[in-house]
Amino acid sequence: MIARSGTGWQVMLADLSLILFMVTAAVLAKRPEVPPPVPTRPQADLHASEQAEPLAVWIAAPDAPGLDEWLAAQPADARQQLTVTAFYTPGGQARALAEAARIVAAAGPGAEAARIVIEPGAGPPRAAIAFDVPPGLARGLRDELAKTAASPPAPTKDRP
Repeated sequence: MIARSGTGWQVMLADLSLILFMVTAAVLAKRPEVPPPVPTRPQADLHASEQAEPLAVWIAAPDAPGLDEWLAAQPADARQQLTVTAFYTPGGQARALAEAARIVAAAGPGAEAARIVIEPGAGPPRAAIAFDVPPGLARGLRDELAKTAASPPAPTKDRP
């Protein structure tokens, strides 16, 4: 009779797999039941807003010209976006937003489409002009909404 010599390692591997399975099952059976961890409140995702590299920056300083004068000195380009950024300390969000709104209102018609951003931090308010106009889809929806608001309502047909 000829003995087959190539099957020994397969049987040994199957035995070791069964032993490992039984040891793991025994350990898991003896493990104390632990209540699921209470989810913690996630930290607020605080990071600076994404903006393009600014072409020009205005910082509110005592000797700086007003934002309206500064905007008048900048070349006009429809692809550019004016962003006014104000910084706040904890609890000062409303004050920072009011300050940014005041700056935009004082700037006049050149800043009517300005984006206002308030961020945690310190420092004077600033304005930046950059090529970060909202994407075309948002502009398309805004234009469509303006058209529907300006057009007279369509006549409706009465029921018979």
